[in-house]
Amino acid sequence: MSTICAIATPAAAGGISVIRISGEKAIEVAAAVFRPVSGKTAAELEGYHAAYGKIYDGDERLDDGVLLVYRAPHSYTGEDVAEISCHGGIYVTRRVLTACLKAGAEPAAAGEFTKRALLNGKMSLTQAEAVADIISAQGGQSLSCSNSQREGALYRRAESIADKIMEVSAQISAWIDYPEDDTPTVTPEWLLEKLGVIREEFKSLLDGYDAGRMIREGISCAIVGKPNVGKSTLMNLLSGEERSIVSDIAGTTRDVVEETINLGGAVLRVSDCAGIRETDDPVEKIGVEIMLKKLRGADIVLAVFDGSRPVSDEDRRLFSLLEGKKTVCIINKTDLEQRFDASEAERLFGKPVFVSARDVGAAEVIAKEVNSRLDIDSLSADAGFIANERQRACVIRAAKAADEAYEGVLAGVTPDVTGVMLSQALDAVYELSGKTAGEEVIAEVFKRFCVGK
Repeated sequence: MSTICAIATPAAAGGISVIRISGEKAIEVAAAVFRPVSGKTAAELEGYHAAYGKIYDGDERLDDGVLLVYRAPHSYTGEDVAEISCHGGIYVTRRVLTACLKAGAEPAAAGEFTKRALLNGKMSLTQAEAVADIISAQGGQSLSCSNSQREGALYRRAESIADKIMEVSAQISAWIDYPEDDTPTVTPEWLLEKLGVIREEFKSLLDGYDAGRMIREGISCAIVGKPNVGKSTLMNLLSGEERSIVSDIAGTTRDVVEETINLGGAVLRVSDCAGIRETDDPVEKIGVEIMLKKLRGADIVLAVFDGSRPVSDEDRRLFSLLEGKKTVCIINKTDLEQRFDASEAERLFGKPVFVSARDVGAAEVIAKEVNSRLDIDSLSADAGFIANERQRACVIRAAKAADEAYEGVLAGVTPDVTGVMLSQALDAVYELSGKTAGEEVIAEVFKRFCVGK
């Protein structure tokens, strides 16, 4: 493969910038650009060694900096790798990159360093996808799960399922090919038992998808309620800043105010919606329509009610709109005399949360309840979960093949037909882990990556 290089740090001014080089001529390219003050050349440096020196473009000195050398196969990509750290000015960084290109390197494509790590056997496809998730992680839960994926949690789980499928397939083949040997008989009862375990594995993976998606992409959360119940005050409390206008005038929030916040380690994409009420104001009507749309697409709803006022028709209208939605019922304004009968809300949504949105401690209480309602805490980071649509599609295909094999046994098909169906399931599992993923699949995965990683 060619020798590639790219700026591995953000394209902005900073303390340092890093130019990464990988390939057969990585050390040669670095030697043409970097001159250690020790008098040694870059080619003389052993792996995992650093040197301070001067950076040149031909005879023109550009900067001073540090060179790090990693020798194949003990590097991120599995190839010889050199990293030049220079001062983090945008112009000088680009000049150092240009000097490397002049010395024989080629510009790296998006995600090409990680792609080479994949092709050189340094990681699986699911581990490579986790690298992009680590970069985009915005909360503690997301980072923890992505790191577990990077360590191979999903890959190991896929391999375990593949082993179970192979056990059944091998037994079927042995029984068909060597009927006269002392090979255990493949009975329908044995097949149903083994296939039942495999089906449960796929079901468990698919059941964890929504929780995994919410950890990775953020939880879509709508704050709803009638006007003046404290939705905007609650939004400002959760976001830690004045994002929504707080006023005693009903209908102040006419549009949807959105913010991504980190709440108890989870990332919430929160929408403070217009208050639900009948209105002749055309602008406010649009806000209510947008609110209803956000409500339908939310993973969880924070339904806010005013504890200082009795249950109203508008509150009951909200009850009906929330039917079937995962909802945290929040009775706000506990600092005032309580007149809200929470029994109806509790019957519909479970035990309400009683808070005052003016109390900073309310955020922690709400975060705990959100995690509990979504059952996110039950998702073990070490267990391995499907984190994107590509992985989910593979599991769905594999599960369908396993289901067909199970139903086939019940219908009385011969074991060789069951073996064919299991081979389809195995192919899908291998595509999940990347063992048999085609070039198009791999190319699609690395579209998510930035240049330099």
